[in-house]
Parts: sequence; C-alpha cells; structure tokens
Amino acid sequence: MMRLPLFEFRAPRTLEEAARILNGEGANAMPLAGGTDLVPNMKRRQQVPRTLVSLRHIESLTHVQFGDTGCRLSSCLTLSDIAEDRRFRNGMMALVQAASQVATPQIRNMATLGGNICLDTRCNYYDQSYEWRKAIDFCLKKDGTTCWVAPGSAKCLAVSSTDTAPALIALGARVRLVSSAGEREVALSELYSNDGVNYIRRRPDEILAEVLLDSAHGWKSTYWKLRRRGSFDFPVLSVAAAARFSGNGAIEDARIVVGSAASRPLLAADAAKFLLGRTLNQETIVETAAIAARIAKPLDNTDFDMTWRKKVTAEFATLALRELRGDDVSAERERYTRILPI
Repeated sequence: MMRLPLFEFRAPRTLEEAARILNGEGANAMPLAGGTDLVPNMKRRQQVPRTLVSLRHIESLTHVQFGDTGCRLSSCLTLSDIAEDRRFRNGMMALVQAASQVATPQIRNMATLGGNICLDTRCNYYDQSYEWRKAIDFCLKKDGTTCWVAPGSAKCLAVSSTDTAPALIALGARVRLVSSAGEREVALSELYSNDGVNYIRRRPDEILAEVLLDSAHGWKSTYWKLRRRGSFDFPVLSVAAAARFSGNGAIEDARIVVGSAASRPLLAADAAKFLLGRTLNQETIVETAAIAARIAKPLDNTDFDMTWRKKVTAEFATLALRELRGDDVSAERERYTRILPI
C-alpha cells in the first residue's frame, strides 16, 4: 500500500487568502483542487509538498460566465461540469470532447479544469512507485541526473498528457493567474515550456483562477484522442482543431494543436496558415494533415510504438478537418475509443 507523506492542510475561503498562504509557504506549498493527479503523485513521492492549500471552498473559483464577447471559466469547475453543460456544444465542442474523455466518470466528478491544465508531465520511467524508481537510480525529472528516455539529453523528455489544454489552445484560450503580488493574463499556448521538469510557467505562488475564451461565433472545433483503453487512459497522442468559416465555406482563421507528442502541446502554426482562404476539399485536408504531422516527434516513453503514433497524427488531423467540414466520422471515432491491441 502506498501512503501519503505527512503534510499540513489549509482550506482558505477566499482567493486572496489562498494566495497569501502560497506566498508565505513558498515552494513548500502546492494548491489542491480535485487532487486526482497530485495525490497519486504524492503517494509515489513524485511531489512532496509540506503544505496543501485546498481551493475547493473558494466560491469564486466555481463559476461560468457567458457574455456577448466570450466566456470565463473558473478553474475549479469539474470536468463533468464542462462535459455536461450544453452551452459549450457549439464552437467550443472540442472542450466538451476533451473533458468528457478524461479518465472515468468518478474521476471527472472530482478533477478540475485548472488541475487538468496544470497536469504533471508523464513518462514510463517516472510514473512508477518510489521503490521502482530507486531501483533504476531515479531519473532526471525527480531525484536523479539521467533522462532514461534519452540518456544523453540535457533536459527531461516527460510528455504533456493534458486533454483540455490542446482543445483550449485551439480555441485561443487565455488564463488569469493570481498571486498576492497581483495578477496577470497569459495566452494558454504561452503557459507551457518544452521541458518535462519545468513544463509550466506558473510560479509556485500563483493560482490559475480563470480560463478566458473569446466568442465562438462562426467557429467549429473538435478533439481527437489516442489511448489504449477508451474508458479511462491518459492520451498518448491528441489533435485539436478549430476553424472559423466565411459564408462561402472558406477558412478565415484556424488553429491545430498536437498534444502528448512533447513536453508541451504543440501549435501547428504552418498547417493553420496553409488553411487560410481555402475550403476543406480533399486535397487541402491531406496537405494540411501532412504539414501538421511534421511537428510530432513522439518518443518511446509512453504507450504504443512511437513511429505508429506519428502516423496517427496525420490520420487524426485528417479526421478532425473532415469533421469540421461536416463529414460523419462517428465510425472512425468509435474505432479509436475501443481497446486497442498491443
């Protein structure tokens, strides 16, 4: 049985109080929302904060606000809240699809939007018990000096496994970060670094308070996820796509994001640029998918063969664009939600 290490538990009632506690405790404290990622990590001694600052009793972190110019999503909304809210079933469909495919219903009832955005990076050499990791002499991400995926690498290659971040980046999301020193707004695409250890640019004293989205009027979006067991596994590859169409069907703006292929979600900027002014005919879709797949360089530190995962990138991009065009791709989506063979 893996037990939690000793820690102090704080349960502030306001965002300001939580920020003061984090500022006072420094790097020894971590915010706790649903705990579906942090608590298992603590049991494996991957993260060992001395103080946990619960955000679950802060009322201002559980709201959704819709307006003419967009919406504001508080960070402690559960993934079930988002998946079941029909107001997102428009241009923000990618977010619904991403949230509804995280883990199991029980976990989605606890897991929060902010927690999934800040999800720790994953790796076959890291997501093991303390004793297992000690037996191989630990790794660069925690307690060691060697990245066992690429021993010659100077940085950790653990993979970003958040579902909601690629979808939100495709939707042009921004986040509001709050600390006792003030607050700042950052494009979600700029929140991440391509480093498995220092994968997020949120300071230890900052709380991710809100996700900000502009109006989805005129947009369509979708999210595709690869995992072995369709019922609850982390993604080992994902593609999110969003496009705004003109009256004649030409694309006025677009974003394509590849997830779980690096230590951060990857924005396929060249592929999105190629789409501008074009309609989604077969030739355009094939060429765009090929461009998007170029940025995916998956490594052998998650499930499935890395060469095959790269091929799936192009297939997912193709299916995503076909879905945005209006094609019925339900059969293909069903195929990728079944248990896949070894």
